[in-house]
Amino acid sequence: MKELLKQYIPYLKGYKKPFLFSVIGMVAVALGTAGSAQLIKPVLDDVFIHKDTNMLKIIPFLLIGVFSLKGIGSYVQTYYTSYIGQDVVRRLRDQLVSHITYLDMEFFRNTHTGEILSRVTNDITRIQVVVANIIPDLIRETLTIVALSGYVIYESPKLSFYFLIIMPLALFPLSRLAKKMRKYSKLSQESTADMTTRLGEILSNIEVIKSNSSQTYEYKRFAKENQNLFKFIMKQIRTNALTSPIMETLGSVAIGLVIYVGGKEVIDGHMSVGAFFSFATALFMLYTPIKRLSSLYNKAQDAISANIRMQELLNTKADIFSGEDKLNQDIDSIVLKNISLNYGDISALKDINIEAKKGDIIALVGNSGAGKSSLVNLLVRFYDPTSGNIEINGKNFKDFTLESIHKKIAYVTQRIYIFNDTIASNIAYAEDIDRDRVIEALKKAYAMEFVEKLENGIDTKLTENGANLSGGQRQRIALARAIYKNPDILILDEATSSLDNKSEALIQKALDQLKSEMITFTVAHRLSTIENSDTILVFKDGKIICRGTHKELLNNCQTYQQLSKKL
Repeated sequence: MKELLKQYIPYLKGYKKPFLFSVIGMVAVALGTAGSAQLIKPVLDDVFIHKDTNMLKIIPFLLIGVFSLKGIGSYVQTYYTSYIGQDVVRRLRDQLVSHITYLDMEFFRNTHTGEILSRVTNDITRIQVVVANIIPDLIRETLTIVALSGYVIYESPKLSFYFLIIMPLALFPLSRLAKKMRKYSKLSQESTADMTTRLGEILSNIEVIKSNSSQTYEYKRFAKENQNLFKFIMKQIRTNALTSPIMETLGSVAIGLVIYVGGKEVIDGHMSVGAFFSFATALFMLYTPIKRLSSLYNKAQDAISANIRMQELLNTKADIFSGEDKLNQDIDSIVLKNISLNYGDISALKDINIEAKKGDIIALVGNSGAGKSSLVNLLVRFYDPTSGNIEINGKNFKDFTLESIHKKIAYVTQRIYIFNDTIASNIAYAEDIDRDRVIEALKKAYAMEFVEKLENGIDTKLTENGANLSGGQRQRIALARAIYKNPDILILDEATSSLDNKSEALIQKALDQLKSEMITFTVAHRLSTIENSDTILVFKDGKIICRGTHKELLNNCQTYQQLSKKL
């Protein structure tokens, strides 16, 4: 709890004005609470017992003033603390998402999307409670306790002794409950992540599920995760619910003693009726913030567990570091020297040597798992080679900033990524939209023929994953995005696999026209896409076993001869 507060209280420094207003509101609530207790004494002693008519006229206005002060203070404190809490959470979420996008592909390869979503949404929402509720409530209730404690001690040190000594005895059982809360909070957050992961898989694979009529099977798997979450949440609720009876029991003992001792004081004439009831009222009021503080402590355990999970993610560092030099000139050549790549203990590439110059078309062929995609991963610097060097224009690949490299490279994958935005925004992704360039790119990708038939043309909004387009149309949108980028290196990873022969031939013609402006790497899906390549590299078990033109390989490479029958 102490570490959690130490970590998030500094966030309040950026909100000096809102925090000042919220503290003023808290002070007003504390003074209003203590003032309402103080008014009980003159109401009983002066009005009802001594029948003071002047005091009778004043008291209603004092009550209105005290409760108005308390009400206005509560509104000001609630608004400004909520503002601070929501804004801090917004900043945390921005920070977390930004951090995640810069992590290596290895992280995304090993971490399920549902787990990431759970941490960005569920865990941060739990942390929000710290800044939006726990810290403000802690300050407000502490101020209220100080004000009321000061009043009861001032009114009767003797009576206050019984209450203020007995209540701290609650700390021991409450600390035990807090430990259990932290344990169950951690388990419930992990279960939430598991459930989100399962739901994500259902939504991502809905076509497979429906085509296999496996809804019942998936329902049972989801229901199991959901039941686990329910179990841990109920344990949290049960543990938290014990706080109230513990506080009620100890509070009743303390108040019972106060009534007994206070009653004797009144009977013996050492204390007026008004003074006793004013004291008792303050005591009852004091019980409420103490009870709330104990509840806050339990709630904090949930936030502590969520914070640990979030910090684990923030402490995950990327191994792919951006260089310092900007790649401002055109890429005239790229050379891979003695490249090897390992995924953990698995060797993906061994002793790869490639040299490509502007205007070259390099084709990569081989069976699944041969190393083609691994080489592509190196070219876009999703991974760095385990050994060897990649050079651009004779300079080490790693010396350039990642941003400047990626501006020069267009990567089109077999799995097409479409954003829930307009066609124009998808084509000019992350750049300013030049409508003429968008239309030109669409024409070169032979996509304008279907885009112009849409009601809103290039302003048509695409649904999630481009579901309102066919597979071939989505591929042409992705190709247009690559062409719009005007890259120095174009990587086509089976990027025409969903196109019919006619569309593929047209796009191949467009790419041939652009050939002289770039270096093209093509992962082959069909023989027609690679037979005119300048160099074809044949991969097997992470090695290049043959290289040459289509004709040369048909004559000299047995593996290529076998592959050509499949392509």
